[in-house]
Amino acid sequence: MKWTPTEVDGCWIIDIAPFTDDRGFFARTFDAKEFAEHGLSTQFVQANMSTNHAKGTIRGMHRQIAPSAEGKLVTCHKGTIVDCCLDLREDSPTYGSHAMVELSEENHRALWIPANCGHGYLTMSDDTLVTYQVSDWYAPELERGQRWDDPAFNLQWPGEVTVISDKDRNWPDWDGKPFA
Repeated sequence: MKWTPTEVDGCWIIDIAPFTDDRGFFARTFDAKEFAEHGLSTQFVQANMSTNHAKGTIRGMHRQIAPSAEGKLVTCHKGTIVDCCLDLREDSPTYGSHAMVELSEENHRALWIPANCGHGYLTMSDDTLVTYQVSDWYAPELERGQRWDDPAFNLQWPGEVTVISDKDRNWPDWDGKPFA
């Protein structure tokens, strides 16, 4: 596995190192020792999947707060997405910054989203399939969100948003107060 840091402290692009032969390829997609070497949680308590029918679908920006703040390992198994990690950790040296990374069935990349960071993605093709391995259980009462187009963060999505849920459309803009 190849680990590449992003603009957000603790957010990593994880590329596989495939072994290829005439059958196809084999690659490791998770290694607890490597995660620990990078200071990341190695205990996943849930695995989630989302499908998206149309190019231009946006999901996010979501996070959970303590005591159920969750790290996420995100992979796109079908189609292409642009995944975004928004640093909302007040004590982080990269607070307020973000990283956008293309994840696709072709590049087989994964993105690690640290706990307390906002997460969202935009589909760049029809019929995408995305999986998330998460380090804490979903707790709806601890879910928070920011608008995907909040001008405070200047997120430059690489395509038009055509499908969005009412919940994601109605997250509040950042008001300058701490993200709690």
